[in-house]
Amino acid sequence: MTVPHLDELAGDWLPAADLAHLPSLRNQWGQAHANADLTSLSWLAIPPLSGGYHTGTLRVHGTVPAAERFRWSPWGVQREAATDNLVVRTDTRLGYESTDVYWRVAVTNASDRPVRAVVEQELLAMVAVSEVDWGWLYGTPWNSGHHHDFYTTERIRAEVLSAAPRQVQLLAADQRYLRLGSPRIPGIQRDEDTAPMLLETELPDHSTPDSGRFRAAAALAAIRAVTATAASGEAVQVDGEFRLEHPAAEHRLVPVALGEGATLSFEVRLDEESADGVLLTHGNHPDSVQFGLSEGRPWLRVAGERLDHAQPLAPGRWHRLAVRITAEAAYLDVDGAQVAATRPWWDGQRWQAHAVGGNAMVVADGDSAARAAYTFATPPDALTVTGSRGLARWDLDLAPGQTTVLGTVLSLHARDGAAQAAAADFENVFDGIADRWRRTWLAAFTPGNDVFSGHLPTLTDAEPGLAKGYYLAALLAVYMRNTGVSPLGPVFLTGGPRLGPTTTFYWDVSEWARVAALLEPVAQRAWILAALNGPYDRSFAFDTRNLLPVGNHYASNDHALFRIVQGYVGVTGDVELLHETAAGRTVLDHLREMAYRPRERRAAFGGGELVDLGRDPWELLECVPNYRDAVVSFNAGYVGMQRDLADLLRLLDEPVEAEHAEADAARLAAAVLRQYAGGGRWNISHPEGDETIGHVLDFGLVAADMAEDLSDPVRAEMVEFVTGHLLDGDWMRALSPDDPIAPRSDRPDHGAAGAFAAWPGATAYGLCRLGRPDLARDLLGRIHQARGGALWGQATETIGGGRYRTAERGVSNRDSNAAVAAAETVIAGLFGIRANFASLAEPSGSAVGAAGRLDNVNAHGFGLPVREKLPTAPPSAPGSTPWH
Repeated sequence: MTVPHLDELAGDWLPAADLAHLPSLRNQWGQAHANADLTSLSWLAIPPLSGGYHTGTLRVHGTVPAAERFRWSPWGVQREAATDNLVVRTDTRLGYESTDVYWRVAVTNASDRPVRAVVEQELLAMVAVSEVDWGWLYGTPWNSGHHHDFYTTERIRAEVLSAAPRQVQLLAADQRYLRLGSPRIPGIQRDEDTAPMLLETELPDHSTPDSGRFRAAAALAAIRAVTATAASGEAVQVDGEFRLEHPAAEHRLVPVALGEGATLSFEVRLDEESADGVLLTHGNHPDSVQFGLSEGRPWLRVAGERLDHAQPLAPGRWHRLAVRITAEAAYLDVDGAQVAATRPWWDGQRWQAHAVGGNAMVVADGDSAARAAYTFATPPDALTVTGSRGLARWDLDLAPGQTTVLGTVLSLHARDGAAQAAAADFENVFDGIADRWRRTWLAAFTPGNDVFSGHLPTLTDAEPGLAKGYYLAALLAVYMRNTGVSPLGPVFLTGGPRLGPTTTFYWDVSEWARVAALLEPVAQRAWILAALNGPYDRSFAFDTRNLLPVGNHYASNDHALFRIVQGYVGVTGDVELLHETAAGRTVLDHLREMAYRPRERRAAFGGGELVDLGRDPWELLECVPNYRDAVVSFNAGYVGMQRDLADLLRLLDEPVEAEHAEADAARLAAAVLRQYAGGGRWNISHPEGDETIGHVLDFGLVAADMAEDLSDPVRAEMVEFVTGHLLDGDWMRALSPDDPIAPRSDRPDHGAAGAFAAWPGATAYGLCRLGRPDLARDLLGRIHQARGGALWGQATETIGGGRYRTAERGVSNRDSNAAVAAAETVIAGLFGIRANFASLAEPSGSAVGAAGRLDNVNAHGFGLPVREKLPTAPPSAPGSTPWH
């Protein structure tokens, strides 16, 4: 099999009912999410442009049809519905290396009589320019403010199918704790340490340092008579008086729900006339109802809206503040009188729209330089504009079987005449987007191409399922590649589109480091130096646009970054990278620090040899609450790192240090093996004692880094555990369903409900390392059936009978670059091209094997010549960690 045509890798038409997570759109600069109607997009981000709310729905005869089926392709998303004897098929695309969005709407008369079709396209472009706040939770624009608000955006996405838009963003009906005083920084957080670790409640504020988010101060005041009243009249009242005596004061009260028709009220007494700060918050979320004071004047914030009262409260006496929430508005009451109410989010509060002739509409942001424009290939019969919104209407007279095509262009960087030119030549421009994607795809496998700095091997003579899995995984790398967001050049984004339009995680990239080095060696080198130059000891990712850290530390960081460097050097032979300096240390010294971490982090419990990875589940698997302390997985990873470092040191003529590294590895390997619990499972070592767990991460890293240490019976038991407890039909589960912790780990990526995108590839690699490439080929030949109609997302969840789908629940990403691990395993596992430090002297693997043949392998020892001599090790930088 040669490289398949890109059209062959597009998804099939799938019924909407079969999809948990609707498709994404991407181009080389940005991303967006398809919604349940026929045209609207949410989470549109092409940095520095960020879109809020959604882009507008399509109406047929005054109603909004729900898309009945979807089809994804790399260049866009098709949606289709039948309504009133009409079939409406839409195709939405982001322009290639462009800030433009294109819609092609085909309306067909499916009846045997003439039909007049009234088609209306709502026109929204709530777009802002921002040079900051591009973290994993990135900022989106609202009428009041600029922040990431996952829940509000998702409620608005769901509302696109309503007959009449409501103010649904105000209706946060879930139970949240009432908090007085200084609020927590809003993320997507839980309040109880004993609650199940679910994505719905478990994502903290993963923003960048330039986001401007800070913990607000409490207003100095007294509060009493806090009462939440439901529409039914049922009330929850909190007795007692609470003092906010200093800016950091906070009190957590009871959990309540504020649904439609609810009222939340309380009495407040100010200590001083010009009091400033927060009084009360419903939860920790960005959409939370929140009361505060500004120089004594009360204000209310909720879901991107803010209401301010002009009159200050008199200090020294009690005042009653209340919010009433309905489907139409939120109302602020002060001392029994209504003083302010929210307005519809589209009615011109921040964005102003105006028509330009009868064939264009421009939307200007009042808070930034953003200026967007809509233009049309077929001029509408009517174009009306009010506030922030426009409506284009076409009256179509269709004969039986006739199809009329309408084209619309949204230019986010409205350049005079550019959008009009695209609309005038709509069909050629629209078709050209797909043609550019096809050219890019073929370039990914072409030596000396002008798109990438490298290329990928071509897999031939392979079983069809395996070939399809390999090429789809390769396509995912191309799909997640972004050429516009970063000063580093091309980067491979980690996920999205609801998160991270500039973000790359260390761990995710490490799952396919060799593929990244094969496809984009120049870009990968720049990325490595940027990652090592940042504080990877206290972040899990970085914003590639502003080169800022994102998130908390991950225990995987040492292993991930070591593997990424090794994969790059092993593929390219670029040993000179080790001499480069990042954060005041050479890359080699970074590798030393990572590999020697066990010397400074040995557990004070158990046998005293394992690395203590800490008690915070957020640093490990997040959703598995007992997976902490001295887990086997990354301890096995340190064994492999120390041995690989020893191989490198020998090549760099440092034999004494190499012996020390190997001795460290031997001691740690013995400690890991003592944690074997039998039956293919491993023990976690806690200060309180050991407990057994059956997680894929232990299997994957032990097999990858310590296969040679395992006895034949242990190898067989590990394989039996994976095949009997984790692998399941088209995909797998990350955690064995019979594990005692499984009920508290109900997350579709790392728990028992499914598995993270990288785990099938990592598992297949482990099977190869344990001598079962036959099982690996079988697994890799099936996983393409679990894509949910597109490419793989962050989490793939079971739906029974060995069938899986891309999960949406929580904040799972529709896209995840981690699934490129499947292509990595074909190269490194099935063909044995491991591209590690040892292969610099003696390349491993073969381009021909039982899995088929790899052509054009541009790796050291294959397409690239073996270096006859390596330079000696550079001296350690001043202040770096000594190896001895």
